[in-house]
Amino acid sequence: MAPPPLGRVIAAAGLIGAVPALVLLLLLAEGELAPGPGALALLACLLAALAVAQLWIGNLARLAEALRRAAAADGRLVPPDNTPLLPAVAEIAEGVDRLARRLADQGELVGRLRRADEAIVERLPDPLLVLSPERRPLRANAAARALFGAAGGGPPRDGDVAALLRHPMLAAAVDRALAERQPQTADLVLPVPVVREIAAQVIPMEPELADGGRIVIVLSDRSRERAVERMRADFVANASHELRTPLASLIGFIETLRGPAEDDPAARQRFLGIMAEQSERMRRLIDDLLGLSRIELTEHQPPTGQADVAGIARAEADALEPLFRARGVTLSAELEPGAMATPADGEQVAQVLRNLLENAVRHGREGGAVRLSVARCTGGPRLPARPGVLLTVLDDGPGIPAEHIPRLTERFYRIDRGRSRSAGGTGLGLAIVKHIVNRHRGLLLIESEPAMGACFKVWLPSGASSATPG
Repeated sequence: MAPPPLGRVIAAAGLIGAVPALVLLLLLAEGELAPGPGALALLACLLAALAVAQLWIGNLARLAEALRRAAAADGRLVPPDNTPLLPAVAEIAEGVDRLARRLADQGELVGRLRRADEAIVERLPDPLLVLSPERRPLRANAAARALFGAAGGGPPRDGDVAALLRHPMLAAAVDRALAERQPQTADLVLPVPVVREIAAQVIPMEPELADGGRIVIVLSDRSRERAVERMRADFVANASHELRTPLASLIGFIETLRGPAEDDPAARQRFLGIMAEQSERMRRLIDDLLGLSRIELTEHQPPTGQADVAGIARAEADALEPLFRARGVTLSAELEPGAMATPADGEQVAQVLRNLLENAVRHGREGGAVRLSVARCTGGPRLPARPGVLLTVLDDGPGIPAEHIPRLTERFYRIDRGRSRSAGGTGLGLAIVKHIVNRHRGLLLIESEPAMGACFKVWLPSGASSATPG
């Protein structure tokens, strides 16, 4: 430790030795002391005052340094030093040292509790946001970052949170919470990137949190529960409507086989074949309905992982080769190696390819051709200007009139119901494709002209961003 300043030592020595020095000077002036011994005594007094002053100032400097260390939480309060402490100062130093250790223990305990609180908040299953008094996001737990597609440990992207905070219902709930100092609730519907239904709890904090947080917002995503309710109602409605025709056919053929055709082997074989076709149609319809319902349940949650779209396209094309051969259709494929979609669910990407290729075969020209291509892209007409993978399926069928294109992805929408059913379609393939593409935050484009075939394009992101494509 640096020696104390000379000026402070002299000033302190003057304060300590002033009275004894004055007494000695008076005694010398009155002749009570001989000049020689008196001068020696005065010199000894001044030197002793300087020594005590230096010790005193050094002790005070040590205490000051100790207090600075305590304020900075830097180890032991009183630093070691060769300078002895005066008895009174030593007693004070011991008391302050004990106080500092107690404060350090309490600070460590507070730190552990704060870290435990942060860990609990981070692991809460419901998304949680902490806002400043200016309604700026300060913190977000892991569930909130996953909900808004943010990476790392920081708050979600400003655009997503700003869109949430601008929602009229949530903004009004925050205003009420600040004005009434009472928790508020709000039910929100967020339309992008996919429709999500969220219940929000707005909690004002009195006093503010350690990081300045004034408002805590707890979000509960009810999209899955609402989807389950809709799925149950839609499944009953759709199944009862679409299964009525094949079920009526089965009942009619069974009655015929029990009656007039009971002893007619040729009719029995023909009717059993039709019944098998109708049963298979019912099975496909139920499978597609259940598959579509499962996709809708998770549509609001972006996928994780990545998918080799070119490799998946090659595998699906090989698996559908018997269907192509049965219809006499020629498939030409241009697959760019390394075309990876991220984030993506490989199984769902395969489902998209399978449905598009099956549609191209069933609704294209018999004996015609289908073109399949997979390529990386960074933009284009009607495509987002960021890295992605473009999947294209083109057939040479009769094409699609323009007025039908906007409704092709609706459930059970068919341009020609008789032709679609005879081709073996359920009317759900493009609806499944649309919901899978929505979950991947991708884009589905349908281009067609009558007698010119149909072109289906699917753009999937190939980066970490999950923003809605522009």
